[in-house]
Amino acid sequence: MSEQSLRKVVVVNGPNLGRLGVREPEIYGHANLETLRAKCAQWGKGLGLDVEVRQSDDEAEVIHWMHQAVDEQTPVVLNPAAFTHYSYGLADAAAQVSDAGLPLVEVHISNPAARESFRRHSVISPVATGTIMGFGFDGYRLALEAIAVRVKNVG
Repeated sequence: MSEQSLRKVVVVNGPNLGRLGVREPEIYGHANLETLRAKCAQWGKGLGLDVEVRQSDDEAEVIHWMHQAVDEQTPVVLNPAAFTHYSYGLADAAAQVSDAGLPLVEVHISNPAARESFRRHSVISPVATGTIMGFGFDGYRLALEAIAVRVKNVG
């Protein structure tokens, strides 16, 4: 499959995920963001997807990336991290992705439902196509597989 025929997908990671590998490795593992980038690119290529992995601690930037996804008709894998629990601005922007008919898969490396009570509520889940949590980096692979199936059925 040529590079031109690959469908673009953006993987967006929220706050503190730039610290993967050093932040709470007992929860998030020892692999870092660069490892996640490489794995997502590899998985995506095998699925006919051109995957770009981004990370920001800035809520406004993450919201901008959702707007950009809508404007460019790009499916999204979103790990909103701490924004999951309170960012209604991000939820509104994520809803625009779904409203545009694009897949938006919410991913969490850990299982928030098995952690502190404040982590159990997501303002993103109600607007996401689906949510995958608790499978480590494999959750991103599962999300990319789900997107590949959806874009092939739609496209």
